[in-house]
Amino acid sequence: MTNIDAALAYLDYDPSSRRLRLDPHEPRFVQNPYEAYAWLHTNARSFFWEDFGFWCLAGYDDVNRLLRDRRFGREKPEGAPDDQGYTGDRSHLTAFDAIEANSMLELEPPVHTRLRTLVNRAFVSRQVERLRPRVEALANELVDRFEADGGTDLLPNFAAPLPITIIAEMLGVPVEMGPQLLSWSHDMVAMYMHGRTRELEDRANASSQAFSDFLRSYVAQRRKNPGDDLLSLLISAQEDGQKLSEDELVSSAILLLNAGHEATVHQTGNAVRTILKQGGDPRRFFTSPEATAATVEECLRYDAPLHMFTRYAYGDLEAAEGVALKSGQQVGLLLGCANRDPAAFAAPHTFQPGRDDQKNVSFGAGIHFCIGAPLARLELQSSLKVLFDRLPQIALAEEPLYRDTYHFHGLERLNVKF
Repeated sequence: MTNIDAALAYLDYDPSSRRLRLDPHEPRFVQNPYEAYAWLHTNARSFFWEDFGFWCLAGYDDVNRLLRDRRFGREKPEGAPDDQGYTGDRSHLTAFDAIEANSMLELEPPVHTRLRTLVNRAFVSRQVERLRPRVEALANELVDRFEADGGTDLLPNFAAPLPITIIAEMLGVPVEMGPQLLSWSHDMVAMYMHGRTRELEDRANASSQAFSDFLRSYVAQRRKNPGDDLLSLLISAQEDGQKLSEDELVSSAILLLNAGHEATVHQTGNAVRTILKQGGDPRRFFTSPEATAATVEECLRYDAPLHMFTRYAYGDLEAAEGVALKSGQQVGLLLGCANRDPAAFAAPHTFQPGRDDQKNVSFGAGIHFCIGAPLARLELQSSLKVLFDRLPQIALAEEPLYRDTYHFHGLERLNVKF
């Protein structure tokens, strides 16, 4: 038994059947999934993860290929299990499922194409770039609030309020609703985590209903009094004479609110931790716009906020060598694992901004590539540069711990001193 095998005693793998038992709630895995990923790259680049009940792909090339393969998609076939293998009664999830049914993230062409075309107009790079001064100003405002304190938890005081404020302003909903929007979003997003309970499902459904009711009231107001906000744009947007239905409009707004902050909060915290772990003056990573962009891309690769994304097979297909799927079965794509693949990245466990082989899959790929990627990149570039420019002496006040929320990957808290 090698040292890595001894360290990974929580991992049980049968090479003959390629079946893996690895509890995603195992504390050591929660705090550092990358040692297990390194083992997988050497020993099991594709495997059946028994704790989830489906095959998973760990290698960069396989993950990148399947994200782009139109024979696999997000739209759930009739009778197929959801992301957590659930096939039971869903009568208690009607509000949550109604939102999912009209979410572009869960749909395939032609419906996905129409929805994405209508929504994408607000998220093209030139539109997003106009927000840079506002993001920088907001980042400075947030630092102003805690700079004199000598320390703070950056997650609730910096990482979380920035993206929720920006997306709320874009949509034209009250910024002071931010905490409530976050609460609803957290309840809904918990549906995608391993080991959910009936209590969690009931909470997610109630929050889905409340979120939907809130947005419908604002849509009604914008229909009467349109503005220059994203809700008004979505109401008026047409493609080949077609508009978004109200259900599609509500689902799209909720998706943008949820996705517009959840991953960005995690990535901001992960990035700050990563940069501070490098030691020295953090400003050296942000000396120019090019250096800042390269640093953010490496943060996205090195410690991504989303570690698994699933696809359904639309036919009896081979997902990878020796991985035969029946129609309707799921396959897990391990994004965080793919980003550390030594077959794709030189020195994958080393933080190297500006690396020549930067091609992370943290935003996905193919038709479901994250629609908010330009906004997330801009928020990360602007907010991190402001933070380290303002507080160059910033340091970790304690070792930050990751939350037990696989396949999301983010910190419980981020206490710093300066």
